[in-house]
Order: sequence, then C-alpha cells, then structure tokens
Amino acid sequence: MIDATEERTLALGLRDGSPDAWRAFYNAFAERVWRSVARLIGASQNDIADVVQETFIAAARSARGYDENRGALWNWLWGIARRQLALHFRKQNQQDRLKRAAQVLANGATTTEPHEAKELAEFVRAILTEIPEDYADALTARYLDDVSVGQMAMNERSTETAIRSRLARARSTFRERYEQHMQPVSSKAPGGSP
Repeated sequence: MIDATEERTLALGLRDGSPDAWRAFYNAFAERVWRSVARLIGASQNDIADVVQETFIAAARSARGYDENRGALWNWLWGIARRQLALHFRKQNQQDRLKRAAQVLANGATTTEPHEAKELAEFVRAILTEIPEDYADALTARYLDDVSVGQMAMNERSTETAIRSRLARARSTFRERYEQHMQPVSSKAPGGSP
C-alpha cells in the first residue's frame, strides 16, 4: 500500500510519463492486480498474464487523463482491469460457453463432467465482471474466499446487517444477470423472433 502523498507524486509522474513513476506504479500494484484478476479468471496463468498486461497497457494510454479527485489510483486501475476482464471473456467466444452452460442448466442436469464444471465456473466469473464492483467483491469474499459475514463487517468497519443487506442485493443482481444470459436468444429479440 502507498500513502496519499506517495500516490499524489506517483499520479503526477504517470501523467508526465516518467519511467520511474511507471516502475513504482507497477511495483505497487502489479501483484494486487494479478491476484484480483486471477480470482475472476481462474487458474489459467496465460489468461491472467494477458489481462494484467492489457490492463497496464490501457493504463499507460489513459494516464494523462487520470484525475485523483475522482478516486484513488487503485480504483482507477481496477476499473481498467475490469474492462479488460470483460473484453477477455468476450474474446473467448463467451456466447458459445454461455449457450452450453444454459443447456446444461435448462435440462436440470448437474455438472459432473469436468469440462462442464469449468464452463459453469467461467460463466459465473464472466457475470461477476458485469455486475457492480462492490457486489462482485462481496460475493467473491463470501462465497469464493469463504470470509464470514462477521469478518467482512470487521474488515469494512461496517455492521453485519449492512453486509447481509449488500449480499442480498448482490445475489439479486447476480441472479438477474444470470437469468438474462439464460434466456433463449429468440426471447431477447423484439417481438420474440430472432
């Protein structure tokens, strides 16, 4: 973690294109970006590396427009990473994976085959990149990292009631996105026809 003064200095250096600032920025955030991306992509080291690389390239392209009054460097960088994650899933023929997962779920089948389980996991990760970040973070912490509601409340200096409420809203939002993806293509088109 870097303090506010270091962050301000770093932001100025990034906007000016300082190589030293870019090295310090990378050293400060690369591991955190890697871990955060890995939680959403899964075990594919190559895919993680691609998304992390694209994130820092996109950050380099947009650094001159960074405004510290709109948020911390991490928030800005993670916003870029989330866009790169969404692009990643689209590039991997997301629609084909979603259709196969939808067929499995629509038929009431359980995913016992490893490739089906993997596709379903990818589907869930893709939806996590589409919902608001605070919801995705809450769902990831609770259900993927198995952090208790009490621990989440302590980490965020919040109440358990507030955390449960956010989790309920996050589950509802996730469910809505999930159901949108599960609708047959013909029902998504106006008038019910493709």
